[in-house]
Amino acid sequence: MSRPVRNVLVWGLVVVAATLTGTAGYMILEGWEFFDALYMTVITLATVGFREVHPMDRAGEIWTMLMSVSAVALIFGTVGVAAESIIAEVSSGKREVRRMEKRVNALRGHFIVCGYGRVGSLVARELRDDGREVVVLDVDPASLTRAVEDGFLVVPGDGTSDAVLVKAGVERARGLVAVIDSDANNVYVVISARSLNPDLFIIGRASTAAVMRKVLQAGADRTISPYEMAGRRAVQLALKPAVVDFIDAALSRGDLSFAMEEIEVDSLIAGQTVGDLRARGVFTLAIRHDPGHYVPNPGDDRVLEAGETLIVSGAAAAIRALNEAL
Repeated sequence: MSRPVRNVLVWGLVVVAATLTGTAGYMILEGWEFFDALYMTVITLATVGFREVHPMDRAGEIWTMLMSVSAVALIFGTVGVAAESIIAEVSSGKREVRRMEKRVNALRGHFIVCGYGRVGSLVARELRDDGREVVVLDVDPASLTRAVEDGFLVVPGDGTSDAVLVKAGVERARGLVAVIDSDANNVYVVISARSLNPDLFIIGRASTAAVMRKVLQAGADRTISPYEMAGRRAVQLALKPAVVDFIDAALSRGDLSFAMEEIEVDSLIAGQTVGDLRARGVFTLAIRHDPGHYVPNPGDDRVLEAGETLIVSGAAAAIRALNEAL
């Protein structure tokens, strides 16, 4: 229970106790019946100034004065509790914003997701399931609230502003996914993000093939069209359902016995061969030099070179061990 709520409950109990005490006092000192004693107590605590219910002796007058003083204390107490609750609510929101900003500022190598709609929320969850830190940008307060409830760090704004991207740590981020419903905004986000971080890996959403070209021209590394992807997937499921199921399972983040991954060749494995990886239970499906240029099914004697990207598959434990070693 929060402190403001606890204070309100305590204050309510004090008011009830004062009312019951005042009522009991009039019943004992003046011998009044319950309702008359309660009525006198309420009008005294409320400081309305009505006349006495019945004539009172000296004891009753003293008791009324005590009730009046108690009423003043209750009134000031009411104002204090209300003010504290309002201030606590405001300060709590500010504390949450500062806490969120502090956590975002501490991130390195994270991903930024612009737009927390149906596609953006799915992207954010998949990245988190892969163990990545995610910062969500959106202009809709309801979407931001939903993202916070889902456990993500958020920054208000859609990423078309350089200031918003900087707050999200774009200069320290590993990647950005722009999946706003507006094609124009996605293009603008890509331009802004690329200017702030030339090394950032950027994926932009587009509704048509023409817009996909513009997103790439704006600086995106990859572009996606949910409509085209849905059409292609429908065809693949119709023609090659087993292949699609296998690839989905290999790329999923569940607790599976096998996995498919991409690995950057660095100094730790540069100079080794495809056969060396096979001996560790990691099978090299293809080697990529440049985007779109692959060497499929390389032989065991193929020497790995620094800067290449390997598309590998194998037992999940073997892939995990290789990633941890790298």
